[in-house]
Amino acid sequence: MNTATRLVSFDAAPDDPFAPTCTPIYQTATFEQDSPECFGRFDYSRSGNPTRGVLERLLADLEGGTRAFAFASGLAAITAVTRLLDPGDEILACDDLYGGAYRLFTKLLAPRGVAVRFVDFTADAPLPISPRTKLVYFETPSNPRLRITDIRRRCREAREAGALSCVDGTATTPYLQKPLELGADIVLHSATKYLAGHADVTAGAVIVKDPALADRLYLIQNGEGAVLGPFDSFLLLRGIKTLALRLDRQQASAQRIAEWLDRRPEVARVHFPGLHTHPGGDLHRSQSLGPGAVLSFEITDATAAPDLVRGLSLFRTTVSFGAVGSSASIPACMSHAPIAVDAAGPAVAPPPRGLIRLSVGIEDPGDLIADLARAFEVVAEPRHRDVPRTSGVDAVSAPIGAAS
Repeated sequence: MNTATRLVSFDAAPDDPFAPTCTPIYQTATFEQDSPECFGRFDYSRSGNPTRGVLERLLADLEGGTRAFAFASGLAAITAVTRLLDPGDEILACDDLYGGAYRLFTKLLAPRGVAVRFVDFTADAPLPISPRTKLVYFETPSNPRLRITDIRRRCREAREAGALSCVDGTATTPYLQKPLELGADIVLHSATKYLAGHADVTAGAVIVKDPALADRLYLIQNGEGAVLGPFDSFLLLRGIKTLALRLDRQQASAQRIAEWLDRRPEVARVHFPGLHTHPGGDLHRSQSLGPGAVLSFEITDATAAPDLVRGLSLFRTTVSFGAVGSSASIPACMSHAPIAVDAAGPAVAPPPRGLIRLSVGIEDPGDLIADLARAFEVVAEPRHRDVPRTSGVDAVSAPIGAAS
């Protein structure tokens, strides 16, 4: 079956005698056992829950994996993958990535003896993998510059060096891109975004092919307990059913908006894989079925970025992306603030202050373009040019900046 069919055609309630068409919410912490010496299939919801089990089997099927693991957030999913490393090991990570991952790697893992190096995965040169490198980690398209990494090549280099490869596929989802089939060992998602799709669930997922690796990840999931609860698992299952419909509409609208922005004189650069001028666009099309619905653009007057975002009406100002409603953000002072405010000096270049990220929703694209046009007009008014603007650091005072 095609992925669009698999999103809705799956066993919703294995072994349930009533055969419900929707997965029940098993809102229970414990399950009664027939014997204290021989446990049944489920005993405690941290270790396993029927609702979460349906979700995890579906995610594994969609990605072409053997097992999947649902976590309480995307960052919990990333953290679980890093638990595969030991002190003295190293992560080789892409240099354009989610600010929360940067904070995890540099502030939490480094003091515990796990090193990290950030490099440009889009460069022509082979990855500088060292004997210490045990995890090669990257996003493609990356957040927020939408850089494209060759999944096949980088995962092959990792495998030849004896390192695991992990691809963050949040921006594309398995509907558009399947990293495991391209050679990755691990694919993970902030399921909060497109998989759930309605900004009402916080969730993460990790999917693998190798059974031995799956056993290690289950030990981490069960042993640390950052699991997804049954009600959130139910909501995520419900959201996944409409993924194809949502994403088809969203990326078609994103294409129109990107082309419109690319013609604006106030815009210096548009980052979107659907544009023929986008670096790595041909590569992206060779490993993905669509450009996705996240784009970013840089305006010539960086100081006008906060005014432009504040001038939007349909695009709500939020730190996350991937919902049915459109949103806008300035990553440098929101989702990527952990990079911008790194007191030790950032190991990677933070996003430019004039870069604005858009998450395109399911609204009428004409209305979204009109909303952007009005915001550009407001910023261009003389009264805005005469009043001193902030430098785009409105939210830097809150460096937690946790969402992506």
